[in-house]
Amino acid sequence: MSITENRTVHLAVYDSLADWEVGFVTAHINNGAWHQEPGRFRMRTVSAGSEPVTTMGGLRVLPDSVLAELRPADSAMLILPGNELWPTEAYAPYVEKAREFLNAGVPVAAICGATGALALAGVLDDREHTSNAAEFLDGLGYQGGHLYKEEPAVTDRGLITAGAQAPVEFARAIFAELELYKAPVLDSWYKLYGDQDPAGFYELMSV
Repeated sequence: MSITENRTVHLAVYDSLADWEVGFVTAHINNGAWHQEPGRFRMRTVSAGSEPVTTMGGLRVLPDSVLAELRPADSAMLILPGNELWPTEAYAPYVEKAREFLNAGVPVAAICGATGALALAGVLDDREHTSNAAEFLDGLGYQGGHLYKEEPAVTDRGLITAGAQAPVEFARAIFAELELYKAPVLDSWYKLYGDQDPAGFYELMSV
């Protein structure tokens, strides 16, 4: 993919979406600051239906597009935030779309409950991954426990996973996969937001 291509990053939205888990992702992809190529990516929301959804924080979101019409070829990544729907049939369309994306070689990023849904569907059986805790996934009876990593975020062959307590690391893994920033810039970004070191701010201001 040429770095000059304008690509869409799709954020799945649904009732009970955990707002805090994707705040760093959406803001920093959208604002263009310090990007290798500003304007290369844009954020768009996608949902199983076209009606507004309500996040866990009470925000109402009108989806930009419908999940059934989304093709992997039209996307740079599908992001699945945590939610309370993940163990129900209502979440099945998102899991199947994630599987479709991965089979097509297009990255998927899942955090918190979304990792539980992928585990239940067998998507984590052959990829290194993480989640809220090993016990969380073990309780689901999945077969991928030998590939679980005690890390805030893990990337394996296009699949990014993270726990609810690691929104900054989740964002960093997404930015690395998309090559949003040059490596030193990403290091400074994480120094500021992950390490909470003010030196990261001054490094970013000098870019």
